[in-house]
Order: sequence, then C-alpha cells, then structure tokens
Amino acid sequence: MSTQTDQLVDLLYSTSLLPLSEQQQYTCRLRLLDYMGVTYAGAKLLEKELAAKYQFSGANHGNSAIVGTPWYTSPETASLMNGMSAHAAELDDGERYGMVHPGAPVISAVLAIVQARKLNLDALLKGIYVGYEASILLARLLQPTMKDKGYHATGTCGSIGAAMGVAAACDFTRQQMKSTFCAAVTSSSGILKVIRGASELKPYNVGQAAMNGVAAAGVAAMNLNSPEDVLEGEQGFFCMMTGNASLSIGDIQPANAVERVYIKPYAACRHCHGPIEAVLTLREHGGFSLQDIESISITTHRYAVYLHDHVIIEGSASAKMSVPYSVAVALVTGRAGMQEFSDTSVTDPTILALTHKIHMHADEELTALVPGKRAAIVEIRTHQGDTFTARVDLPKGEPENPVNEQELIEKFCDLAVFSGKEQEKAKWEALQILQAEWPAAIFKGKA
Repeated sequence: MSTQTDQLVDLLYSTSLLPLSEQQQYTCRLRLLDYMGVTYAGAKLLEKELAAKYQFSGANHGNSAIVGTPWYTSPETASLMNGMSAHAAELDDGERYGMVHPGAPVISAVLAIVQARKLNLDALLKGIYVGYEASILLARLLQPTMKDKGYHATGTCGSIGAAMGVAAACDFTRQQMKSTFCAAVTSSSGILKVIRGASELKPYNVGQAAMNGVAAAGVAAMNLNSPEDVLEGEQGFFCMMTGNASLSIGDIQPANAVERVYIKPYAACRHCHGPIEAVLTLREHGGFSLQDIESISITTHRYAVYLHDHVIIEGSASAKMSVPYSVAVALVTGRAGMQEFSDTSVTDPTILALTHKIHMHADEELTALVPGKRAAIVEIRTHQGDTFTARVDLPKGEPENPVNEQELIEKFCDLAVFSGKEQEKAKWEALQILQAEWPAAIFKGKA
C-alpha cells in the first residue's frame, strides 16, 4: 500500500519529468524577476550583516553567487545568505491559502545549486516550478493549524520545497527524490516566536530553509536508507506540525502553484496589505486632515490581528509586522515602500502618534472568509463626528487582483536602484531575466 510520503513524492517526481509549457516557463521567469529584485534590496539592507557572515564562514570559494554582492561561495552558504536577503525587505512573494512565502527559500536553494553545478536555465525554471508545488501543497494541507501551533510555514514547508526544487533541477531519480524529501522533513524548522518584538531573526527562518533544502538534496548522493514514511503516525511530520496523526493527503492533485502566488507591492507583512490599501483609498478621496483624526478602527480576520496589532514599535522589523504602524505610515506619507519602514520613519513622532490612535478588532465573519478572502475594513473617525470607511477583500498582487508584467518590472527596477544599480542597467537586467537564454544576472559570462 502506498504511503502518504510515496503519494506526495510520486506527484512531485512525475511533475519533474514533464516539460514546462511556455506559460509555465514565463511564470517562473516572473517569479525569478521578483526574487532578484527583493534579494538585491535585502542584500543592501543586510550589507554589514552579510559581510560579517561571509567573513565568519571562510567559504570564499565556489560558484554560487551571493546576490547583491561581488562574492561567490558554496551553495549551502549562498542559499542561506540569499534566503535571508530575499525576506529582509518583506517584499517577497507568498500564497494565502498556505500562508507561506515559497520564492525566497525555493529560488535561493535552486539558484545556488544551478550555479554550483553549472546547470542551465531550463534546470533553474524546472526547480522553481517543482519547489513551489511542494512547499505550497504541503502548506495548504497543514495551515492554519501549523501557524496556530507557532510554526513558520516558510521555514518548515519552505525547506521541503527548496529540497524538492533542487532535486528536480538536478534530475534526481525517484528514489533520490524520496531520500531528499525525508531528509528535508527531518530538518524543516522555524518558529514564529522569532518574528516578534525587536527580533531580526525572521529572515533566518527563510535562509535556513533554503540551506537545509540544499543539504537535504546532498544526502541523496550518500545513498542512505530513508524511512518508508515520514508524514504519518504520532511521530510523523503531520502530527508534529498540527497535532493530528490522522491527517491525510487524500486525492492530491497538481496545483500549478507557481501561478497562485501573490506579489507584494508594500514592504510589510501581507496581513498589513489590505488595511494599507483601504487607508490609501480613503486618503485619496480626502475629506479629512491628519489633525482631524480622533481614532481609526480596523476590523479584519483573526490572523491579521493576533501578534500584528502592536503599537509599540521596536524597530524596522517590528514595524513591518504591525498593522497599525503600516496604516499610519501609509496615511501620513501616501506610501508603504522601503523608505516608510526605515529607521528614520519608524521613529517619526507624527507617524508614531497616529499609530497609537489605531485599534484592531477580529471579526468572526471575516475570519470565516479566510483564505478565500483576506478582508479588512478601515474606519476613520474625526473630531468633527464624521466617519470615513473603506473595505478591501483581496489586496493588490493576488492572482485575482494581479500585478502585471510592467508593474513587476517597475518594482524590480525600484528595488535594484535602491540596492545601488543604475536605472538603465536595472531595466536591461529585468528584460534579460524575462527573455534571455542565459540571463547575465544568473549566469555570469554566458550572456
């Protein structure tokens, strides 16, 4: 009888054998473009930290690029550092049903191994496709219980997705893929506790997921026996993540998951995006001034309230997790980009004063809409007694409300320029990633 592990591995292995359609290849290039932009920006934000890690590791030989730097290193070190950079700006892609960020861990791992082994673009795109499929299918199955238990899906499911992406890129056999899967499951980790308060370790959850994915794939080369099933039973992955030993994959089908992700237009946790858009709509329509505001009420689903309702801002990382701060900075500046979550902005007295006027409320009816919708209702009350209200069900970037190619290119260019690139060079690089057989940003010396 086929085990749960065998069912999932069989699906992923059969997916890896199928050639990608032109549309799937194009979508994977779009995901790669978004990844490179956010990783450039993150590398700039973590410039000193990456230099310290590079010096500490001593791994200054290899073919895997540390994105946004002139350095090359081993695939393990590159995947760790790039995974952290990709998540540092809070602008990487995600999937709302699985509450997971697949791109940062998956592409960090696959890119590193493709460069290390001198593989081609087809291998990279296939690895991206399979990696997204694995991480999102698992996260959808385990959420929201996994989040309620305190696990960070990008760390847990992202690690498995990264490993499966590497296995696919390397054309692993079915047995090698199963060994990789089992190794990835036992090394998957990441707790939500590290994203609270002044902690800056949230990107580490992502970086270690990418690194563990590369390491798990390397285990396949050792020909070690793996268990028949790592998912089922009281000591299996399903029970460990959810407390439910009887959880079943069921009749699992391909999800074409790479098409189902959202693209972030704002540099904050995705739970902040609906409220940000609602308040930007109210700001555009006008009828009040900042001085008029008595209070702001945000009614939304419970996942956006729990541990995202803080008004004490302890730094940039804390601000990006705070819905009240995100709404306040958007209302004051009309934006919610990189600058609005800088050290300067998060200590701005006007923004902080407005943050303290914002109160959040979890609504059962809106919670029941999740994950189909992530609704947020923002109500501004003025000292004059006026009320201004806006509601957003699906913020910009969702598949149903997508970012188009031109908007994505503009996002990439903005982030590349933030990292220090010239505007024209950024535009050229974006077109290379979307069109070239050997994009120069990925394959040095091949373009």
